[in-house]
Amino acid sequence: MKFRKMLAVTITFATLAACSSTPPPSHFSQTAQKPLSKSEQLTVNAYMNVYDQWKGVPYHFGGTSFRGVDCSAFVQIAVQNATQQALPRTTKDQSQQGKEIAYEQAISGDLVFFKTSPKVRHVGVYLGNKQFLHASTSKGVIISRLDNPYWASKFWHFRRI
Repeated sequence: MKFRKMLAVTITFATLAACSSTPPPSHFSQTAQKPLSKSEQLTVNAYMNVYDQWKGVPYHFGGTSFRGVDCSAFVQIAVQNATQQALPRTTKDQSQQGKEIAYEQAISGDLVFFKTSPKVRHVGVYLGNKQFLHASTSKGVIISRLDNPYWASKFWHFRRI
């Protein structure tokens, strides 16, 4: 029981420290939204259909269902449902798929990766205009912004699959 309490306290402090504000890199500066191409809008629509089904599903490490899902399982399911492309199950394996893309070249449907701690990675699907779809550890399946100070400070790279 002591171990669980210590683990809970450690996770709480790590989460609070991870959420501290740091200035985002310059490529995250606030700019006007750019219009999406027809192709990008179709991609966004496909992912929004997936989001409508999964919105609010809680995060569960190792989860792959509506009862709970982790980030890489959600991205695997979302990509399969939106594009009929198969992805590996883990963030590590997903981060090696396709081709790395410069931030400025990212388009809707690209995968976006974060380093949330020295050994932990996180993945989502980029929707365009600095928004991405993912399974958040605290809020479940949601849409977040890349220019949020937390995500901006953890940004790793984009990949086009």
